Amino acid sequence: MKKKFRKVAIGVDVGGSGIKGAPVDLKTGQFIDKRVRIPTPENAEPVEIAAIIGEIVDSFGLPDEVPVGVSFPAPIVRGQIPFIANLSQEWAGVFPARLIAENIHRPVAVMNDADAASYAEVYYGAANGHQGTVLMLTLGTGIGSALVSKGTLVPNTEFGHLLLPNGMEAEHFASSAVFEREELSFEQWAKRLQMVFAHYEMLFSPDLFIVGGGVSKKHKKFLPLIDTNAPIVPADLLNTAGIVGSALYAKQMLPEE
Repeated sequence: MKKKFRKVAIGVDVGGSGIKGAPVDLKTGQFIDKRVRIPTPENAEPVEIAAIIGEIVDSFGLPDEVPVGVSFPAPIVRGQIPFIANLSQEWAGVFPARLIAENIHRPVAVMNDADAASYAEVYYGAANGHQGTVLMLTLGTGIGSALVSKGTLVPNTEFGHLLLPNGMEAEHFASSAVFEREELSFEQWAKRLQMVFAHYEMLFSPDLFIVGGGVSKKHKKFLPLIDTNAPIVPADLLNTAGIVGSALYAKQMLPEE
């Protein structure tokens, strides 16, 4: 690989509404080209998603040896997706890195989307150097979660599926998608998020909450309305964290060419 690309990887963030990607300078965690976004198809089947990832990756014109990291809205257990909530059920049982690599003809590493976001925040953002327990939540189509203890990621948590005291699943009650679909005010949404954060704080006693996802750029409108013992801060990388974290993970996990 040419020396100029040794600290570069491409990150792709697969979400329920959009698939977004960019090449990342891994020294700084910054994009080196404009982000490309393609809407997620309604059926979101594996081959179709893999083709879209290939289209995004090819648009940057980088050498084939540049690794690709993909953040995905599902747990990745020993390389396989055991279950999935917000995309086609055809993904269940799939080894996504293998499938995507076969379709785009590049080295690929895949990790859970909230894990990817927290990975970026540990290296470049709000969790950098934090020696306590950090719980990151990504508010989007669902509620993604990532738990970091003394800088070490505990992978594949799915706290968005926890039942709240009102008997509802957290992401069905207070995700960003619910906020938009039910046309809630920020004040109304904050009351729902208060229940989520209070429940998580009771269960996990984090030292810090980090909030990511697309809506995190509007954090001033709702985070100050939530009261917890642990501080709550927006992700430093906002909604770029999934792309950056997956790119970093790919560079670290895939062998050098």
